[in-house]
Amino acid sequence: MSTLSEERLVRLEELTAHQAETIEDLSGQVARQWALIERLKRQLDDMTDRFETLEDTAIAQAPTQKPPHW
Repeated sequence: MSTLSEERLVRLEELTAHQAETIEDLSGQVARQWALIERLKRQLDDMTDRFETLEDTAIAQAPTQKPPHW
């Protein structure tokens, strides 16, 4: 092979190695973000349930009284 072809091949191999590393990094970031999203979804579901329970309790306990100025 000529020197030019060898240099081109080396550049392509380097580029491929950098791209593979970038893909691995991005894959790890996506996995971490997915885990975070799942955790936040569970927390939101828990908080929604708690809010609905509190809302039901507040509605049931609210007395219906006339205001003092009536």
